Amino acid sequence: MVSVDAVRTAVGIVGNVIALGLFLSPLPTFIRIWKKKSVEEFSVIPYVATLLNCMLWMVYGLPIVHPNSTLVLTINAAGTVIELCYVILYLVFSDGPKRLKALLLFLGDLAIVGTVSAIVLIFFHTHERRSLVVGILCVIFCIIMYLAPLTVMFVTLVSTVQSSVIKTKSVEYMPLSLSIASFCNGLCWTIYALIRFDLYITIPNTLGLLFSITQLVLHVLYYKSTKMQIAERKKKGEVGLTDVIVVDSLKTSASAPSQ
Repeated sequence: MVSVDAVRTAVGIVGNVIALGLFLSPLPTFIRIWKKKSVEEFSVIPYVATLLNCMLWMVYGLPIVHPNSTLVLTINAAGTVIELCYVILYLVFSDGPKRLKALLLFLGDLAIVGTVSAIVLIFFHTHERRSLVVGILCVIFCIIMYLAPLTVMFVTLVSTVQSSVIKTKSVEYMPLSLSIASFCNGLCWTIYALIRFDLYITIPNTLGLLFSITQLVLHVLYYKSTKMQIAERKKKGEVGLTDVIVVDSLKTSASAPSQ
């Protein structure tokens, strides 16, 4: 008969694969940014939030903090590298206030993780106490990570987005791939945490599951209106280009000497 630990390990491995998919899901967004050499209206918040979350879970998974957490440690180490690449690309292709905001948030991530690591290792000397402190922080910042893609719903939270998803009826800047990956990730890790109950993994992933469902509902509600807005914008762009060509042709004709 298959043991509970074997089932939990199997679910954890599946969770690692899905989590890797979650970390890689913004690739289409960053390919678009790379091609356009601009971050456009994309927010850096989801990526710095995920980076901070990965680094804290990496600390939680260390043998000196929470033993027997190899799966947690490995996937979050991979996530840290991937998210770091995203943040660096965002810094390269942003400018002005956007770049400054991204840089400050990135430095804030490093300061938080460095401070937490130092405090935990210096002032707490048992696995239980270290797990408690880091675990609570992981819960808080994991919730922030899941909430981050929803910040585009609120003008007050993302100053670069002039209108919210609900107001504009557009989910163009809330990537569907990220929402789907968040849903699968939250579902898998919730199951993992419930098999052999781990409070610190259960809370954020259950809430993350609910947040990602909210994102998917928004995508369903505003899918058609988003497509219409994109098509209309492209159409206006084509019309504008045609007008420029016509005007230039008329100017050329008018300025040409008569024979």
